[in-house]
Amino acid sequence: MITHKQLSLADIFTDCQNKLDNDKYEFLSLLDETIKLDEIVPVSFVSHFHAATGRPRRHLLYPMLKALLLQLIFSIPTISLLIIFLMYSHELRDFCGFDVVPDASKFTRFKQDFLSDLLSMFDRLVDLTEPICQKIDAKKASMLLFDTSGIEAWVTENNPKYANSIIRQLKAFKKAKKLDDSYDPYKAAYASKPSHAASNPAIQQMYINGHFCYAYKFGFITNGLGIVRDITFYNKDFLKAHPDILVEKKSDSPDEDKSLADSKALIPVLEDFFLKHPLINPKTFLGDAAFDSIAIYKYLLQETSFEKAFIPLNGRFSLPESDCPLNAEGIPCCPKAPSLPTTMYLWLISLTTSKELSILLLKLL
Repeated sequence: MITHKQLSLADIFTDCQNKLDNDKYEFLSLLDETIKLDEIVPVSFVSHFHAATGRPRRHLLYPMLKALLLQLIFSIPTISLLIIFLMYSHELRDFCGFDVVPDASKFTRFKQDFLSDLLSMFDRLVDLTEPICQKIDAKKASMLLFDTSGIEAWVTENNPKYANSIIRQLKAFKKAKKLDDSYDPYKAAYASKPSHAASNPAIQQMYINGHFCYAYKFGFITNGLGIVRDITFYNKDFLKAHPDILVEKKSDSPDEDKSLADSKALIPVLEDFFLKHPLINPKTFLGDAAFDSIAIYKYLLQETSFEKAFIPLNGRFSLPESDCPLNAEGIPCCPKAPSLPTTMYLWLISLTTSKELSILLLKLL
């Protein structure tokens, strides 16, 4: 009797890794058979590529895309190094379909001229991979996680000497004016630094990787499997479409600045995401404490497909002049019975007021 071996994702990944390490040409053949660019590349991308010039292009669309794909797979850091690999590897040129290797300016112009088309291609890839994610683990695929980050830019404001010079000046100012310890030169330095780089307003001051810096800010969405579903850069087009996400700096609270900026960015990013992918209906949202606000809870649970939202309580926010009591840990309690533990039966409270909403959402934690 012939026994059938059960295939698993781990076995497939191990096989691909072995081919990548030990048999590059077979790995390229496997890529060529597996990646169907006809399914991934939108028709609008193909039309735009061929309509952008009145004469035949020397370098076609699919070879350019395959070359950029190889750069990502082999972690080639620069285009110039990619060109060297293509020039000296017959197998790589055959895989891409190049008769003549393009120069660096061709790759740069390709990415600049067809930026929106490349974005639409990745959006289409999200729709194509969603059924695969559902088959791997439907529960994790129905989760959606959102966070913000940034790409540090090479600007003067990121030079440590720039910040240190401001701090030294403020320390000298404190000493000269004989100010007490309530004056913090470091907080004052944060307040005095501009909200964006002088060379480019899109390079914003933000807190990433444990320090403040000037970076290109973006928000990204992943599912519970850790697969990226969307990346949105807060460029001038996005800010023009959503002007309300801009937050003015506060002079004494960088942590609160970050929380406010992140919370204002969530809803616009999710609105754009669901508009691009109407067939994706996640059930569970996960985010950090920056999203602990009434407006976000109402949007997530009343205007989207989310059934649950797991968001930690934001300890930096308080409830001034509220009749909603807090326990020793700062957790809201029931206004009518503060001694009662917040257990699941409180789900019966309706979403009518902000007090009742805060108690209801506590059950999601």
